[in-house]
Amino acid sequence: MSQENPLLQPFDAAPFSKIKNEHFKPAFQEAIAKAKAEITSITSNDEVPTFENTLEALEFAGETLSRVSSIFFNLNSAETNEEIQKIAQEVSPWLSEFSNDLTLNEELFKRVKSVYEQKENLELSVEQKTLLDKHYKSFTRNGANLPEDKKEQLREIDKELSKLSLSFGENVLAETNRYELHVEDEKDLKGLPESELENANLLAKAKGKNGYIFTLQYPSYIPFMKYAENRELRKKLSIAFGAKGFQNDEYDNQENVLKIAKLRHQRANLLGFQTHAHFVLEERMAKSPEKVNDFLNEMLEKAKPAAEKEFKELEQFAKELDGIDHLEKWDSAYYAEKLKQQRFQLDDEKLKPYFKLDNVIQGVFTVAKKLYDLHFKEVFNIDKYHEEVKTYEVYDGDHNFMALFYADFHPREGKRNGAWMTIYKDQKVKDGKNERPHVSNVCNFTRPTSKKPSLLTFNEVTTLFHEFGHALHGMLANSTYPSLSGASVYWDFVELPSQVLENWCYEPEALELFARHYETDEVIPMELIEKIKKSANFHEGMQTVRQLSFGMLDMAWHAVDPSSIKSVKENELKAFETTKLYPDVAENCMSTSFSHIFQGGYSAGYYSYKWAEVLDADAFAYFQEEGIFNKTVANKFKDHILSKGGTEDPMVLYKRFRGKEPNPEALLKRAGLLK
Repeated sequence: MSQENPLLQPFDAAPFSKIKNEHFKPAFQEAIAKAKAEITSITSNDEVPTFENTLEALEFAGETLSRVSSIFFNLNSAETNEEIQKIAQEVSPWLSEFSNDLTLNEELFKRVKSVYEQKENLELSVEQKTLLDKHYKSFTRNGANLPEDKKEQLREIDKELSKLSLSFGENVLAETNRYELHVEDEKDLKGLPESELENANLLAKAKGKNGYIFTLQYPSYIPFMKYAENRELRKKLSIAFGAKGFQNDEYDNQENVLKIAKLRHQRANLLGFQTHAHFVLEERMAKSPEKVNDFLNEMLEKAKPAAEKEFKELEQFAKELDGIDHLEKWDSAYYAEKLKQQRFQLDDEKLKPYFKLDNVIQGVFTVAKKLYDLHFKEVFNIDKYHEEVKTYEVYDGDHNFMALFYADFHPREGKRNGAWMTIYKDQKVKDGKNERPHVSNVCNFTRPTSKKPSLLTFNEVTTLFHEFGHALHGMLANSTYPSLSGASVYWDFVELPSQVLENWCYEPEALELFARHYETDEVIPMELIEKIKKSANFHEGMQTVRQLSFGMLDMAWHAVDPSSIKSVKENELKAFETTKLYPDVAENCMSTSFSHIFQGGYSAGYYSYKWAEVLDADAFAYFQEEGIFNKTVANKFKDHILSKGGTEDPMVLYKRFRGKEPNPEALLKRAGLLK
């Protein structure tokens, strides 16, 4: 079978066109068996445990399994179907079991421990010491010291958790895909730009219907909430968006949320930690839930007065404009956009013609070239999982191959909402060869129509730069070991490369490189750039409070004992008490579709977006002091942050780049929240 299975043949780029769904399960079974054999060869080695025969051997074991997993789970996010989802439910427990077999393998742990206990006498490099610490902790933090009965309990919890988080994600995707707002009369769609009407009409036609269809996918949902004058329809769509996983039907996620939170807590207790957050944060820059809560509350104290002032202004504005007595959540984007237009004469629709997707892609490539001397060449001989995916080879200034880059930009039914960076092949140095990474950006941007190319909102432009910042972290990786390579860093450090790159979107020097009118090729006028800069802090207080509220909700699930929580909604309302601005919507619940923490890797880590903003504001202040394309600063950022991955403690790396610890005032100053 393995001779016919493309996933089990040697390959460099993923052989997407050859892979059929029936290849996955046998590939997982064989890859797991191969990985187990590789582990057995380590544990049965009669020689004294050394760094090379134990830690390095362990680090490079399971490579086939890693490749198969990355291809499969990336497809499950970007191009899934019912069959792939069913396979995911089957193979996830296998992977949990294998992971547990690894971390609960006593013979393997003995060998790792033996090397760990003599580490002071070994001549190890900084990266080797980090790898040794990481693997040793991976064992101790995942039950290696537990008695046999507790190990069995841990195995059962992990199996159950892997299934629950998959179910959670499948439910959110199903809810997103099944809802449509069908509007037949164009009069009900007053205020919507022509391009949005055209997209909605194309979607209706594709479904064999008259009129217009709007969905819960961001490129459809966000413009509707921002521009549609019909308040009732905004309310309808908003409630549908907020009700995902909260409708007491076959896609309901309330039980999944409660079970996930409780099992994570049990798991943490089993391992000797007070809560799941205590377990997670031991391996983060923040170190403890207390520190995270202090950070969130301190930020809230600074942002809340500004947020309340902004909210009152918006309320007053809506009352004066349309006689609205009580501002509701479905009014938020609509009146904020109107007020922003009035205050700055800045309309997203006026900006979009300057942000043709192809130009923005070239723009971010040019920024990468000016900063890091990277060159991108589109290639057409790389296998793809969908015809819309673009593929690029990336070279440095000396024509050395650096990375393969996949870019997938538009929404489809098989793709989950949002935007993310992912890896198909890790960077590593093996047998003296520096193997370069295969990196992917997946987004959900407005599609081109028959009349217009894909034109991005400014928010989509910053999203593209954000995800590309993560991609650069992957592309410029230069470490020996795959588990320390690229974005394999502390979770509250991982957002620094992505968030810092967003800053270039506000700089005239960068915008002039790519912001050109798609019809006239005219460079974006300076007055519009000025307006973009001036409006950058518009409603920053409310945005900050909103972001902090998500971090607080995360901690309300993971920094407490959740066993007494009976109602998902009640726990959520309690978490939002100090950040609440709008009235609650009874039909809505955020937790039931909060994929970052119940499906992705952000549990007890959502605060890290704000945490990394402190780092990014401070880092960009350095660029601004020396020039946003200053080679010296860019090289320091590349050498000490982007290329180093997780090889050293992030604060050590940051101080090496910046010369000092980050100053939180840089963020408050940039956000206009410093009095």
